Amino acid sequence: MGSGRWDAGAWAAYSSASVAGKSTATLFKSTDMQPDYDPAQIAVRESRDSVDNPLSTPIILAADVTASMGMIADFLMREGLNTLATEIYDRKPVNDPHIMVAAVGDAEVDRSPLQVTQFEADIRIAKQVTDLFLERGGGPNRGESYLLPHLFAARKVKTDAFEKRRKKGYLFSIGDEPFLDGVTKAQAAKFLGLQEKKDLSAKEIVALLDPMFEIYHVIIGEKASFRSDYRMQLAEWNDLLPQKVIVLDDYKMLAETVVSAIQINEGVSKDVVAGSWDGSTAVVVANAVKSLAQKAAGRGVQRL
Repeated sequence: MGSGRWDAGAWAAYSSASVAGKSTATLFKSTDMQPDYDPAQIAVRESRDSVDNPLSTPIILAADVTASMGMIADFLMREGLNTLATEIYDRKPVNDPHIMVAAVGDAEVDRSPLQVTQFEADIRIAKQVTDLFLERGGGPNRGESYLLPHLFAARKVKTDAFEKRRKKGYLFSIGDEPFLDGVTKAQAAKFLGLQEKKDLSAKEIVALLDPMFEIYHVIIGEKASFRSDYRMQLAEWNDLLPQKVIVLDDYKMLAETVVSAIQINEGVSKDVVAGSWDGSTAVVVANAVKSLAQKAAGRGVQRL
């Protein structure tokens, strides 16, 4: 999947007709997971080159949709997807973005702890996101199943970026909780349709995915920082993903922060990236990306 190109005019028309003025409950009507987005029923998800996108770059946004985080999916539909796509086209840190959105929950208690859209390059991603089931679950345990999309991507995602060019895509998990340490063999079978030989730890799953994707986690700081175990949570994430953890103080700047992280990984300096945004966005982005690794200069356009 991934034909077509993002068009701001098409987004504006879609948003006006289908998003503006509607409540979250009206936008997200699904009362259960639809088969098209059930990882256990999906053989493969593909990000393939096309005439429209000859150098495709897969980008996965894996958003927590448990009770405290449902606003992330809502925000993506109102602003985030359009900002993400248009800023990538404008700034050009990578070529031809193909976006997948994943909805993440808790495999220990939820019915549908992972749902995944197709990779899309145009307005079709919007309809698929609103098809997702916002279960708003999660449990009393310490964490969510943030590693489910990583294992899904490692086992069931195929990309021309990697297969043809040995170029990594990007996966950003987003939430306010610690991670449950990996995926059990039983969970992999039930929720992903995978027959793993053993339980897999978080570090083992990250190692499986690392050749294909740059892996980041975005902690929604305005929620997570109120947790009594916040310092422990931050330390655990940093141990799992050294210099790939983003603490975001304002979730409404998620898209700008994701684009900034991609720019930094492609070689644009942190100072230049932060300074390219206006006003309060520059401050939030600078704080969010301060712990990221700085890569050598790359190919992206630096917009000032």
